[in-house]
Amino acid sequence: MRAFALMISVALTTGLAACNGDPHLMNIKSGQSSPDEFAILPTKPLSMPPDLAILPSPTPGGSNITDPTPQADAVAALGGNPARLTDQGISASDQALVAYAARRGTDPAIRTELAEADLKWRSRHSRRPLEALFGTSVYLRAYRSMTLDAESEQLRWQRAGARTSTSPAPETE
Repeated sequence: MRAFALMISVALTTGLAACNGDPHLMNIKSGQSSPDEFAILPTKPLSMPPDLAILPSPTPGGSNITDPTPQADAVAALGGNPARLTDQGISASDQALVAYAARRGTDPAIRTELAEADLKWRSRHSRRPLEALFGTSVYLRAYRSMTLDAESEQLRWQRAGARTSTSPAPETE
């Protein structure tokens, strides 16, 4: 009798676990209630600038010169230019490419349309009961029909006569 009750409870637990309505394909645990210890950054030390005239005017809600800038600090430590991290618009070398890509107009609502279409796609290709029970990722299975086979695409371009000098021909069987 005890074994029968145990089997029933395992079956009920399995059934409840399979009913999870998690819309995230990659099963990333977002919305945790525990604190994120990596989000706490120390501030930079206060220092007196050589000339007070070089200080920017204060802006409500703006950044402070003592605010932590981990990305800019990492770029500077690796020898890069942290000023390149700020959005400076489209560079002169890319303006022709952007103009050609937008020659037939752009849709300002494309991101919301794509998000809705992707949500609909993911709801049709949601997790199966065993995948929900074991918490496995179904991202690759859901998008398998949309993936590009690199070797067959390379072979197709090479057969069409395109030069692929940096990539040798794949071995054919």
